[in-house]
Parts: sequence; C-alpha cells; structure tokens
Amino acid sequence: MAVALALSACGGGGGQGRTGTGGTASAGGLEKSELLVGVVPVPSSASLFIAEKRGFFKEEGLTVKTEIIQAPTAVMPKIVNGSMDAFMTSYVVLMTINDSGAAKLKLFQHTMGGAPNVSAVVVAKGSPIKTVADLKGRTVAVNVLKALGQTVTNAHLQAAGVKPEEVKFVPVSFADQLGALSTGKVDAAWLVEPFLSAAKKSGATQIVDTTSGVTAGVPIDGWGVTEQWLTKYPKTAAAFHRALAKAQQIAGADRKAIDEVVPTYTQIPADTAAAMTLGTFTMEPDRASVQKLADLMYGYGYLKSKVDVGGLFASVG
Repeated sequence: MAVALALSACGGGGGQGRTGTGGTASAGGLEKSELLVGVVPVPSSASLFIAEKRGFFKEEGLTVKTEIIQAPTAVMPKIVNGSMDAFMTSYVVLMTINDSGAAKLKLFQHTMGGAPNVSAVVVAKGSPIKTVADLKGRTVAVNVLKALGQTVTNAHLQAAGVKPEEVKFVPVSFADQLGALSTGKVDAAWLVEPFLSAAKKSGATQIVDTTSGVTAGVPIDGWGVTEQWLTKYPKTAAAFHRALAKAQQIAGADRKAIDEVVPTYTQIPADTAAAMTLGTFTMEPDRASVQKLADLMYGYGYLKSKVDVGGLFASVG
C-alpha cells in the first residue's frame, strides 16, 4: 500500500514482461485478450501468479503480462490512459486516490486482510519503551505518511489514551527502519512481514500488534481498475475476474500454493516465504472493517470526504 503492504517487500525489480494492451477482440468475444497488470512484489499479489501458473487466464482466452511497481500512485498515469489495465493496490491508496479526484477507481477483487502479527510497532533491544502508551512524545517510523501504518498505529495510540498528535511520525523505508532504530534516529518503527520477522530476529521488541485488537481484520489490499475500464471492457473484465477469483479461492485454502509462487516475483527466499506470517486470503473483505478503516482515515484528516465503502467495489458480470 504506498501503504504498508503496497511497498516492495523486497526492493525494486524489472517487470515480469510487458506487452501492449491494445489487443484485438478474441474468438471468445472478449473486447481485448491481452492485459498488462501492475504488480507490487508482496505476498498479496500471489493470486495473479497462481492463476497464471495453473492456466486460469489461458482458459479464459487471456494473456496477462505483469509490470513490477513499487507504489500504485506511480502508475496512475498508465491506469488513467488505459496503457495498464489493472494494478495491485491497498485500500488506503485506492481511497486516497479517489478522494483526490485523480481517478475513479474500483476494487476489482479483494486479496488480503489483516491477521495477528502481520504488522506491528517495534522498538530497539533494551528500549525503555515497553507499551504503546510509552510512545507519547516519541518518534515512530512508517513507510509512508498518512497511510496504513500511521492509521492503524493512531487507533492503538488512542485506545491507550495517547493523542495521535502527541507522536511524531516520520517516513522511513522498510529496508532502512532497522538502521534508523539502531542509531536512535527513531524511537520505534511500524513494520510488516517479512521485515517484521527479520526485526524480531535481530533483537527488536514488539510493543503492539497493529493488525489485532482495535484494528483486527483491517483490509489490506486487492486488485484495482478504473470505472472507465470496467465500462469499456465488460466481457474481458468478467473473464479476468473469474480467473482471479478461482486463484483467490486456492490461495485462501492452500498456503503452499502461495509459498510456491511468492519467490518467483519477489526477492523473498523460499524458506522465508514459507515461514512468514500472512494475512487472510478471502474472497471478500468484511465491509464493516473497510468502513472502519475509511472512517479512521477521515477522522485523522487523511481524506477530505467521508467514504461510503459500498461504492468502492466493482460489479462484474
């Protein structure tokens, strides 16, 4: 997510291949058969690679190429002009983009929701900070300001009686957060997997799990498209959705299917992929949890307008 899980879990990388997305109508009546999809190299993107590996796209008459992206906001020009068809996005980023008026986006298919120990705030070994209440007056690193990390951490601060404005948040990339902690540049850091496990292994101490308690079940991310794309390519959208949904069901039922594909599009080693904690892969998010996230973002001033989350989701025939 410009948000937590929407940043690279492993740094940059080239695309897994690119193609023009003009595509002529297929024999099956699809408006276009070649798609370009922006993929963030994190476990949430696994469903697309499961679909490719198992031939689900081919069954639908689709050829899907991918382009590795580091943040959805960076590819908005391609999404808006139609040269990229769909992309992995966090709920936070999707709502932020819609709120800005830069595009009219829909959540095409949910991928992952929060689960215990997927994200947390940690402090350096030996830190005097023992609880979330001890963060008052301290500096906390987040990968992106006013995104998922700051939103969920604020919710836990408030639950502990600390006002969000009593904590200073600073942007530090996940890869640099351990260094910032060890040198004292920050007092605490909000991390996601696999960085969270690596931090604990190095001696960092977790003081609050930010995907449990008051933020249990927080929606993380999914596949996004524009309203215009849905209107222009209804048969292609339906075919693409069928393939993704079939793969999403497998991801939710078979952890090994995720572990098999994650190393193919990230720099996460196979043993690390198999050991790290994942969120929940379900067909749909809990709408109440999505609304709670939207309300938190609005309450903290990250959105200008309140969001009715019912309008976020695509209706695919």
